[in-house]
Amino acid sequence: MRLGILETVGLAASLIFAVPLGLFGVETLLSGQPVLGGGLVAVAVLMVVLPRRLTTPADLPGAVVERVVGSAVKDPDADAGDKGENENENEG
Repeated sequence: MRLGILETVGLAASLIFAVPLGLFGVETLLSGQPVLGGGLVAVAVLMVVLPRRLTTPADLPGAVVERVVGSAVKDPDADAGDKGENENENEG
């Protein structure tokens, strides 16, 4: 799972807000308020997970282009591995 520069910056921005919220949620859990603490921890987790998993209308054109290009262009590493295997079969 490789992240681009913009995705890395977005993840860092999410973590800047989610980590303090999660720590406050853990402290609240330990102080005897399980509902509030659990809710805060859940919100902190969702702040990090949702932007990575949720597809928005702005993401659709990029996803379509990626799928079209991925089906039209083969991975050069996969081609090199297939040729190497075929050559070894012909020699043996």
